Amino acid sequence: MHIENDLIVKKISLKREQIDSFEKYPFNIDVVKNFKELTIDTQVTFFTGENGVGKSTFIEAIAVALGLPAEGGTENFRYETKNTTSELSKYLNIGTYKKAKTKFFLRAESFYNFSTEMERLAEDNYRSLYNSYGGNLHKCSHGESFLKLVQNRFTDHGLYVLDEPEAALSPQRQLTLLCLIDELVKEGSQFIIATHSLILISYRNGKILDLNNNFKEIDYKDTEIYSTYKMYLDDPEAMQHRLFD
Repeated sequence: MHIENDLIVKKISLKREQIDSFEKYPFNIDVVKNFKELTIDTQVTFFTGENGVGKSTFIEAIAVALGLPAEGGTENFRYETKNTTSELSKYLNIGTYKKAKTKFFLRAESFYNFSTEMERLAEDNYRSLYNSYGGNLHKCSHGESFLKLVQNRFTDHGLYVLDEPEAALSPQRQLTLLCLIDELVKEGSQFIIATHSLILISYRNGKILDLNNNFKEIDYKDTEIYSTYKMYLDDPEAMQHRLFD
């Protein structure tokens, strides 16, 4: 499903002429060094690839270039536990073609920090804002708080950048998240998601881009994620024999 009129971000490009050297981090990462421009033509775009390929670096840079905090939240959040953000965001040009009703960066790695910031807002008398995010996220399990946030804070015509959301979720809860994503897509929202989840990338209206191969579009059953899971689940005993013996 390609709903061109509902796309908020259609193009991401790298200001290569402004980069002094491609020999220093993060510009020496292959996925950045070889990057020029990416055209987005679907409401759900998945970034896949092996650990270390640069998925989180790239997804964080997109979020920061959109004015979102590196540790997660909306444009209105201004907090920082530790600055580990790369310079990549300064050299990304995000082509926005429509104003998002809301924007949010959700990342598993720093979700605890975000939840703590929400507690501080409640203490500072921002109770209505605190409640709009689902209340005390620390009182829920990691996965429950993730879904609670999506259910309470994500709205129609929003732009949502997610970094490995499956890290907190059981397979059943990943299916729940998939349903929530689909509902929001039908309401005009857009997602850019970095993930290792076999369930999430199966979304029938999404496009999978393989960062191992410079953002090449790839079919679900051709991904390394799918082939690895299939190989293992088809014969776990044989796989363990190969791995251990």
